[in-house]
Amino acid sequence: MKLALIGYGTVARALARLLQQKRGAHPFVMTGAMTRRGYVLDPAGIPPDPVLVETSCTVEAFLDECPCDVVAELTTLNPFEGEPAITHIRAAFARGKHVVTANKGPVAHAYHALREEAAARGLHFLHESVVMDGTPIFNLARHTLPQVKVLSFAGALNSTSQIVLSAMQRGLPFEEGVREAQRLGIAEADPWYDLEGWDSACKAAALANVLMDARITPQQVDRKGITRLTPEKLAELEAKGKRVGLVTRAHRGRDGVKLRVRAEVLERDDFLANTDGLRSVLLLETDLMGKVGVFSIGSSPDQTAYGVYADLLEIARATGAA
Repeated sequence: MKLALIGYGTVARALARLLQQKRGAHPFVMTGAMTRRGYVLDPAGIPPDPVLVETSCTVEAFLDECPCDVVAELTTLNPFEGEPAITHIRAAFARGKHVVTANKGPVAHAYHALREEAAARGLHFLHESVVMDGTPIFNLARHTLPQVKVLSFAGALNSTSQIVLSAMQRGLPFEEGVREAQRLGIAEADPWYDLEGWDSACKAAALANVLMDARITPQQVDRKGITRLTPEKLAELEAKGKRVGLVTRAHRGRDGVKLRVRAEVLERDDFLANTDGLRSVLLLETDLMGKVGVFSIGSSPDQTAYGVYADLLEIARATGAA
């Protein structure tokens, strides 16, 4: 199965290494990669560290030229509209290509439209890595919880905010917590999306759209971040046996699905309070299975790449290419 990549950052490079490692078992071939700087094409396969031709090229022109069966959309998040990733995905569909993505923007902003467009063309659209890296959430619901309705969910899903809160609980300034997250390679150079709750709002919308059949965008999430908190406030709460966590919640009510991202005061032993940036947690409340949950330890490009790889394997099996 031939694969083209749009975006070639840390996740794409981790995916390239993984594909090379597993080449004997599942011979995917990367035939091309494109970034804002340029592109590379080779029907026989490109190396994990390709040299890009630095020239302007549209995604449409790249896909017209690149021989591939599947497109991996791995560009960075735009939390406000999900572009240009949504356009990239539609360009792939228009050319008869299956799509996998680790970009939560398209799932948060246009999931139902993209799913219906893919189905109408007989194509697959998979997105396991958009929440909690490669931890199976969407696959869990799709393959192991038949006929189950998700009534609500709660999660601690943003590693940068968790690291900053943990640092402040140790008495460090807010800014030092941000630098710690950046040193660990978890926070971006500009961590504003994380700290103001936009990353969590995108994950909330993506989860609700897929698991609860909502039609919600991040702008509809009741959102507040952690930038107003101080080490002094956290120490005061700690003395009372409390902790603060940036918690994502969804609830299905009479008026539809409501989503919220808040810095919540939690009991010290609350499952959602014991995440230090190295753990992410998602708890689902369902009608038939009661409460179930998943958690992951660590947050790395390798884990995200594995989620993309799992999606590729599913497409390969479904199309008889495995």
